[in-house]
Amino acid sequence: MTSSSSSILKEVARLIPPLSSEMHKGQAGRVGVVGGSRDYTGAPYFSCYSAMLLGADLGHIICDPSAGNVIKTYSPDLIVHRILEEQYDATNLRKELEGLLARLHVIVIGPGLGRESYMQTAAKMAIEIAKKNKMFIVIDADGLFLIQNEPDLIQGYERAVLTPNVVEFSRLCDKMGVDQKGPKEGLAKALATALGHVTVNQKGSKDIISNGKEVLECEETGGLKRCGGQGDVLSGTTACFLGWAKSYEEGVGKDADPVAVDRMPLLAAYGASTVTRTSSKLAFEKVGRAMQTSDVLLQVGTSYSHHFGSSSKL
Repeated sequence: MTSSSSSILKEVARLIPPLSSEMHKGQAGRVGVVGGSRDYTGAPYFSCYSAMLLGADLGHIICDPSAGNVIKTYSPDLIVHRILEEQYDATNLRKELEGLLARLHVIVIGPGLGRESYMQTAAKMAIEIAKKNKMFIVIDADGLFLIQNEPDLIQGYERAVLTPNVVEFSRLCDKMGVDQKGPKEGLAKALATALGHVTVNQKGSKDIISNGKEVLECEETGGLKRCGGQGDVLSGTTACFLGWAKSYEEGVGKDADPVAVDRMPLLAAYGASTVTRTSSKLAFEKVGRAMQTSDVLLQVGTSYSHHFGSSSKL
């Protein structure tokens, strides 16, 4: 850990709620994931469960009924809402989503979402409701396909974090007219600016994170196995940090010189990158080429303890 990364992580740590008998259920983060189509059940599970393993109190998955039937068998810790039916009534679905999202701090849009029109429309609806509620939003995977097609959905909403891989990042740049011939280090800032100062986490050999005003680079060592699903862990851990940020904003653990709200997504993204990359490294050290995302999940708690627990050097 460099001195600069240690300094940033000290800022991130200010958002983390205390473990206290005075806290009640839900104050340490209520996370929702909109995803899970007929063909994809692992991604929403990895995303939501990683948030829980990092320390969120409650995790909800909002998905297609057939996906929900499978996801329910993965873990009894997750709350699964099987309401995204192909033939849903839009008015009734909006009412259900409004009720669900009113109970949450943060929503992740995209893991396992798929590109079927009924799932994309439901995701769009969830984003609209989340913005109305001033929730934090994480957008990944096929949620980014939605934003690529309709960037106005998220433009100027500074409580949003986008986590594109190299292909998704390039497509978003093309859509927003960002010239990709310049230095790589400046592209995340350019895209974040073009999108109205949302936070962009440009994933790569190092994660470059920017809200268009500031740039942070996470160079924490990760694992060498690039198995699918690690991006879902990143989206879930980002959501957990944002859930904590929402609680902090509401007064939990808030101090005399509070962290500025417009900086919280940047710090949350950095904290999540650090935890996810360390989790991947620890998993790879244990199982090598056999590493799967399920192995990464097992290291999330250890990674948290290393960077933010009693054994950390913060």
